[in-house]
Amino acid sequence: MITKRFAGVIAVGVTGLLGASSALAATQVVTSLKPIELLVKAVAADDVEVTTLVPPGSSPHNYTMKPSQRRALENADAIFWVGPEMETFLTRLLGDSEFSGRTHSLMHGENVPEVEADDDHGHDDHGHGHEEETGHHDHDHGDGEDPHIWLDPALALEMARDIHKVLSQQEGADTDALDANLKRFEQKLAAAESDITTQLEPLAGIDLFTYHDAFTRFVEHYGLKLEGVLTLNPELSPGARHIAEVQEKLRKANQPCLLTEPQFNRQWWRSITEELDITFSTWDPLATDVNSDRDGYIAFQQSLADAALRCLPENSQ
Repeated sequence: MITKRFAGVIAVGVTGLLGASSALAATQVVTSLKPIELLVKAVAADDVEVTTLVPPGSSPHNYTMKPSQRRALENADAIFWVGPEMETFLTRLLGDSEFSGRTHSLMHGENVPEVEADDDHGHDDHGHGHEEETGHHDHDHGDGEDPHIWLDPALALEMARDIHKVLSQQEGADTDALDANLKRFEQKLAAAESDITTQLEPLAGIDLFTYHDAFTRFVEHYGLKLEGVLTLNPELSPGARHIAEVQEKLRKANQPCLLTEPQFNRQWWRSITEELDITFSTWDPLATDVNSDRDGYIAFQQSLADAALRCLPENSQ
């Protein structure tokens, strides 16, 4: 009798542990960039764990992925990226059938279309013995649609809705929490947009310039004046003619302000603007210093506004 009772207690205990383990099983999500991570955090339920590939201080235009990150992709339930127009280091890898159905291009609002492998580079993406699995890629925003979609809050909202849809389809998804989180995000984002629109009104007379075209989405959404872009491809130095054109625009501009990014070489753009009367401000499209939590994307939008506001003479240093 004692033995049967003891066995019964063990059985109940094991069942309870298995049930707890199942309940605690997290949905594994991989995002390419931190701003996408912030959108996932905004709508995800508490049982979602997020891994982001491009670390602080690195450029998404040209990144070398590590084997541990390759394994995170293998184990992911869902993978979110902007798409082949942005994260070129992922294009060939995510075109593999292994990731079909789990990879979601937020620029297209659907699973990323099949990407053909580059035969010149062989087919060694699966080799874990190498410290670096992907190489250098050029990235040019000069053609096609601007891929920096997360900077426009209207497009970010669409991205959040796409993320919500994907997470809702995961096994065991807490759809009530997902629905509530998305509604909360929609409301907070609308309030933030209204506040930022008011804050940016004094910038109406300021001519803005950027190191490269990443800031365009934000500028266009809020109706600011972007008078020039130093380079369309941040990995390559622009030609002498383009530099001369930008310098001439800077000389003629009304209170010109150059918005630079921490991911790129400061010495290069300082040499171009030497002896010109320009205000400088640094903004970070990758949200490096923004806390990764449910309100992170809202804080990110405010950080962009704050960077633009530092272009005002009374705020410049």
